[in-house]
Amino acid sequence: MPNTSSSEPRPARASCPDPAPGCANASSPVPLPATLAVAVPVVYAVICVVGLAGNSAVLYVLLRAPRMKTVTNLFILNLAIADELFTLVLPVNIADFLLRRWPFGELMCKLIVAIDQYNTFSSLYFLTVMSADRYLVVLATAESRRVAGRTYGAARAVSLAVWALVTLVVLPFAVFARLDDEQGRRQCVLVFPQPEAFWWRASRLYTLVLGFAVPVSAICALYTRLLCRLRAMRLDSHAKALERAKKRVTLLVVAILAVCLLCWTPYHLGTVVALTTDLPQTPLVIAISYVITSLSYANSCFNPFLYAFLDDSFRRSLRQLIACRAAA
Repeated sequence: MPNTSSSEPRPARASCPDPAPGCANASSPVPLPATLAVAVPVVYAVICVVGLAGNSAVLYVLLRAPRMKTVTNLFILNLAIADELFTLVLPVNIADFLLRRWPFGELMCKLIVAIDQYNTFSSLYFLTVMSADRYLVVLATAESRRVAGRTYGAARAVSLAVWALVTLVVLPFAVFARLDDEQGRRQCVLVFPQPEAFWWRASRLYTLVLGFAVPVSAICALYTRLLCRLRAMRLDSHAKALERAKKRVTLLVVAILAVCLLCWTPYHLGTVVALTTDLPQTPLVIAISYVITSLSYANSCFNPFLYAFLDDSFRRSLRQLIACRAAA
């Protein structure tokens, strides 16, 4: 699939260079080592199972527990939806890897490519919105005032706007996605017009800028400005008490952001390498590309554990819902 992190800048008819699952398993000039051929589907399967279980639990709690319906949790709910959607289609990636060809048809190809790219863009976009929300809340708390217009309905409208924006961003990938023969095998790839090298580089730069550079820059700017504003003001005792009450939520948002950056930064650094360097497709390069790809996939199953460890109200709600189900 196009969500890969290989470093080869070849002008291929795909969104990704050679060692990526769904793009070059069939076309890679270097055979996969036996250990890698076994490890990759196993790792993907573990990510799929853990991600489905964890995100299903998050969705269950946030949708069923009335007191969990807060503005921050609504944004977390949208993150979980994006992660759940991706893990639901991850078995298709596993089948594609094992079969070394695409047996699911062109419509499914476009759908899976779109969902794959939704996962690439939506996480950081919603984290940007959550960071902006934290900026407004913490600053208002420090100044002992409320955030005007910060309601559940407004957060729902913002969430719909983010999904609409992500849809526009990923639409070109769905348009270019189609079936094509790669070394005698039918593959789901992005078929670019001529000149292919230009379009391939443009697609990687497009993902790097809109999927990483812009949202990360916005997040860094928000937190930097917040720290400067807080350092410049003197907090009264009431504001300090409120700030302590909000600290755990802020910690959760920052932790989710840190894990997201940990998982996605190597992928986007791989894009920079792909655009600037012509690395040979050695077994080591292929193995590293799969490690980076797996790390980006794993982001979809890490967030539920952050909620469980850092959010007491989430754990309490989950236990109460499980107890109610058991009693029923």
